[in-house]
Amino acid sequence: MTAFQVSDIRTTPPAEFSTHLQEKVYASFAALGIPFWRVDTDPGLTMEDCQHIDAKIGVRIVKTVFLCNRQQTAFWLYVTTDDKPFVTREFCAALGGIPRVSFAPAEKLRELTGVEVGATTILSAVLPACAPVHLVMDKAVAESEWFACTDGTPTCFVKLRTADLLGKYIPGTSHQLTII
Repeated sequence: MTAFQVSDIRTTPPAEFSTHLQEKVYASFAALGIPFWRVDTDPGLTMEDCQHIDAKIGVRIVKTVFLCNRQQTAFWLYVTTDDKPFVTREFCAALGGIPRVSFAPAEKLRELTGVEVGATTILSAVLPACAPVHLVMDKAVAESEWFACTDGTPTCFVKLRTADLLGKYIPGTSHQLTII
């Protein structure tokens, strides 16, 4: 069995983009003057994979889940720490008692956020199709100095200052961010 591959750290966008979202993410970083550090990897789909990535970039990858109500008419991207279990009751209560949520189907993830399962990211907020999705972030993540997530692909992970994400990137989209 071969070891999980993680490249050296780079501070430039990929030479070729795998998705429209990935291209928009790096264009937004450039337009907003957001420095970033990235690594190319084997598909990072498990917590073990993320530990290899964490070790290389020096910060833990966030966990981002895509949620919906039972009718699939309301959607949430929830960013939390990788070690925090998701508890539906607590999430719904923290948002003022919204109706019970569950994990949204993969088709809706692709349609609204432009990513496949394993690449879910708050950086999808730059896509017009993501406009109806509510962005929610755990307070512990919002208070961290650094933020690390996928760039919209399961094979590239970026690290940036949380202040740049919250102060430049998200305000450059049509979204409001709720911190819980």
